[in-house]
Amino acid sequence: MNRKSYRFFVITGGPGVGKTTLLEALKEQGYKCVPEVAREIIREQMESDGDALPWKNKEWYATLMLERSVRSYLETEAGVAGNEPVFFDRGIPDTLCYAGMIGMKFPKKVMRDISKYIYCPEVFLLPPWEEIYHTDGERKQDWEEAVLTYKNMRETYLNYGYRILEVPKVNTEKRVEFVLGYI
Repeated sequence: MNRKSYRFFVITGGPGVGKTTLLEALKEQGYKCVPEVAREIIREQMESDGDALPWKNKEWYATLMLERSVRSYLETEAGVAGNEPVFFDRGIPDTLCYAGMIGMKFPKKVMRDISKYIYCPEVFLLPPWEEIYHTDGERKQDWEEAVLTYKNMRETYLNYGYRILEVPKVNTEKRVEFVLGYI
């Protein structure tokens, strides 16, 4: 296992649970944070009138997510010096979870290839939190789908050998304390 990967922390969960807010707070404290590729793809596709969108062409969207997630991992790995922690807004297993939810399977060769991109064995999982959940132009899932995504995300990470650290439903400062207290 690459030593740097032990400093690669995934922050994940269903949509609308406060991941981006938590990552922004960590970034404000000087930590390197890698943005979510899914939202980037959605913005690009909407601007270019493309169809690699979760509400148009789910398979193409998942394929782009996987490609971008791997690229993001490799670029981050190449650019990290020392043992400073890096926080990822979702990891490669998130893409595998999404693909599974839409009934898509990546070829076995792809699965073998991506097995070498690993993160810290503990993953920060944010649970569904209806009080803060909302939809927007890029997040169109309803509450039930958000809960289902959380459950599938948890199962996916456990199936890939990660341990789950569930982030409590508290204000952002306390969530930051929880994450930093662990690392």
